[in-house]
Amino acid sequence: MAELTLQASLEKLDEVLAFVEENLEKNDCPMKVLMQVQIAVEEIFVNIAHYAYDSEQGTVTIRVEVGKDPLQAIITFIDQGVPYDPLQKEDPDISLSAEERQIGGLGIFMVKKSMDDVKYEYKDGKNILTISKKI
Repeated sequence: MAELTLQASLEKLDEVLAFVEENLEKNDCPMKVLMQVQIAVEEIFVNIAHYAYDSEQGTVTIRVEVGKDPLQAIITFIDQGVPYDPLQKEDPDISLSAEERQIGGLGIFMVKKSMDDVKYEYKDGKNILTISKKI
C-alpha cells in the first residue's frame, strides 16, 4: 500500500493524479481502468478540496492498494473535514435536460457508475471514502 498526505487544495490535484497513476502502473493496470480510476479520483479530490473544510485548510490522505482476490485497484480518501456521506445524495435524473436537472450530484453519480464498489464511513472524526475497480 502506498500513502500520500497533502493539503486538500486544487493546486495539489496533479500531484494526486500522478501518485495514483504511478502506483497503479507498477501493477500493470490497463489504460482503460487507469483512466476510469483517474476520473473518479479527480472528482472525489476536487470535492474534498472544495467542501470538506469550509473556509479553512485541511489535509487529505490518499491510499492506493492493489487487491489480489479479485485483482483490483483500491483507492481510499481520508479527511477530517465536515462529516459528509456523498453516497446518501440521491442520484440525479439523467433523463432530464441539463437545464431541468438540479445542480450537483452528477460527479459522484459518475463515480458510482464507473467503479465496481464505493464505500463511505465516518470513523474517529474522519470521512473515509473508498473506491475500487477490478483490473
